[in-house]
Amino acid sequence: MLKAVAKSPGRSGMAWFLGLALLVGAAGGAEARGPLPQQQATQLETIAVAELPPQGRTTYALIRQGGPFPFDTDGVVFGNRERILPRQPRGYYREYTVRTPGSRDRGARRIVCGGAPTVPDACYYSGDHYASFRQIVAAGR
Repeated sequence: MLKAVAKSPGRSGMAWFLGLALLVGAAGGAEARGPLPQQQATQLETIAVAELPPQGRTTYALIRQGGPFPFDTDGVVFGNRERILPRQPRGYYREYTVRTPGSRDRGARRIVCGGAPTVPDACYYSGDHYASFRQIVAAGR
């Protein structure tokens, strides 16, 4: 009986092993889902204000003048959970609806801006509900 106990890792040994496996797995998962490096995040494609859909130009103008906005959710904090935009502290980004003709709800189009509400550091357009972004620029690049 003593030999069997000596050969088995016991409860505390097994718990240690499982804890180590979870720690290694979590570290690998966090690395795979971590934020993009700053250089990758800033290499987003661009879109000129003039290239935005008409509703996007309207929303962009409303952002620059501080509203009023058509939806109560316009101007709420955007969490950047997709980690496509450059990493910033929570509260830095705000999202705004770009109306979609024929849509019964808010649709999938958004403008997300970072920095001061009426003088943002940068704004980004998403036509596919945050799956991709293009940085809004004054003229096409």
